Amino acid sequence: MSEDTRLSITSRAFMKQVWALTKPYWRSEERWVAGGMLAAVIALNLGMVYMTVLLNKWYNAFYNSIQNRDFPEFKHQLVLFLALAMTYILIAMVQLAVNMALQIRWRRWITNVYFGEWLRDNVFYRLELKNYGTDNPDQRMQEDLKIFTTSTLTLGLDLMRSVVSLLSFIFILWTLSGPLNLTIGGHAVTIPGYMVWVAVIYALVGSWLAHKIGRPLIGLNFYQQKYEADLRFALVRMRENAEGIALYGGHEDERKNLSGRFRQISLNWAALIRSRLQLLGYSSTYSQLATVFPLVVASPRYFSGAIQLGDLMQINSAFGRVQDALSWFVDSYASLAEYKATCDRLISFHLAITKAGQEGRTAGGIRISPNDAAGIAARDLHLVTPDGRVLLRGIHTTFSPGEHTLVTGPSGSGKSTLFRALSGIWPFGSGVVETPGEGKIMFLPQRPYLPLGTLREVVAYPSEGGRYGDGEIVEMLKACRLEELTTRLNDTDNWAMRLSPGEQQRLAIARALLNRPDWLFLDEATAALDQDMEAYLYQLLRERLPDTTLISIAHRAHVAAHHRRRLELIPGADGGRFESTAIQPA
Repeated sequence: MSEDTRLSITSRAFMKQVWALTKPYWRSEERWVAGGMLAAVIALNLGMVYMTVLLNKWYNAFYNSIQNRDFPEFKHQLVLFLALAMTYILIAMVQLAVNMALQIRWRRWITNVYFGEWLRDNVFYRLELKNYGTDNPDQRMQEDLKIFTTSTLTLGLDLMRSVVSLLSFIFILWTLSGPLNLTIGGHAVTIPGYMVWVAVIYALVGSWLAHKIGRPLIGLNFYQQKYEADLRFALVRMRENAEGIALYGGHEDERKNLSGRFRQISLNWAALIRSRLQLLGYSSTYSQLATVFPLVVASPRYFSGAIQLGDLMQINSAFGRVQDALSWFVDSYASLAEYKATCDRLISFHLAITKAGQEGRTAGGIRISPNDAAGIAARDLHLVTPDGRVLLRGIHTTFSPGEHTLVTGPSGSGKSTLFRALSGIWPFGSGVVETPGEGKIMFLPQRPYLPLGTLREVVAYPSEGGRYGDGEIVEMLKACRLEELTTRLNDTDNWAMRLSPGEQQRLAIARALLNRPDWLFLDEATAALDQDMEAYLYQLLRERLPDTTLISIAHRAHVAAHHRRRLELIPGADGGRFESTAIQPA
């Protein structure tokens, strides 16, 4: 477990980190609305505390009416109780509504902040390429942010209510309990407000023991969230690759893998059960003793006639409120442990995002330089893998407008990485990539990305679906031999699962025809198609996009007929290099 994870709930460093996660929202553009809602929630919480004070006073009058057999007063107190209870319930309902509205506003804001930081400068891509000590960003931004915002408000407001209750009832308890007269070693000792001191000692000892017993919950909750997220990720991966798994007959291996991941959850859950049972056994004993403890301590004054039954019950109620307030740490320890684990995950994720972003901005790397020239150029380009292995060294090459270029070479030698560098997303290496300032560049990978949404949105991506008319989209689908999809533009489906690899690649070509880029990079973007269909689509691109320059990675020899130049990658011991040759017309 990391050093951050081992920080205590009460440590100053942890509090500073939590405040670092919390304060941006309360200083954001929403601070006035959020502050107003928070003030309303606080006021309503104070109103609930005030109602408990009134109910505490009601206990005295109600039980005195019973002791005095005063039936008219008994009925009056019942009516008063109904009024107090209904008012308390109304305040609690309004407080809950405002509190939940504030939670979703805060969650929406902080989620958008995390989305922005994760997506900015391709940080999300860098996190997948290199281990930054973080995992499952989807779970951290969906589940952990929800728990963080909800728990911060819930625990914070509960703590505030406990403090206010303590201040309100400690005076009542001090007044009601009176002094305790003792004789110690022949000396008379008077302890004023002795019930207050009893409550304080009881709660402090209880809180210390709860921390000792419940501390393992922090680490166990941290890993439980991690293992749950790992299993969910594995299930999503299996669903996305269902066809490949079925074709390989790999269902048994997948079952073993999923069972192994669930076994981690199960073992950690068993440890959680043991720890929770220990804490529950202690906290239940602590709470049950607290129900009779004040009656036992205060009963001598009642039986001596110093106080009436109403006073005794009011003392019991006030002691309970003081003890509850002082025992907030005991009662909330399980929630605090889960909250600590959530904060640890968010803090480590935020640090990973920040580190990846800083590396992207300060580590040098490959610089993308827009220029006034019409072409694309690589200057002294060095490409390495995330673990430092050199792929390409000292690449100098230029792609001129209209000069369709075919990039060839052995598999795994760095051709696709070159395309990633030219697109500006590959962070490992050095050199300069010059791009035309006005030219629109589009990349088609071998496995197209098909976003969730309607077919219209999928075909238009990355443009908005409404940018193109239905007639234009239908025309491009027909041109790419996808006539069967032309009636499904408004259908929403998991298109990556619904379409075959060849259909997906044809859809990507239709996407390029719609977006009409100036430069089109095809990284084996037609490899799933037969030779005739591949030749047809290249001819279609040449005819429909006469002003678009094609840069292709392909292994089939006949693709060369649609290009004017060949860049052949020659692998070497210290990194590959390219040789450029002209392609003779067929």
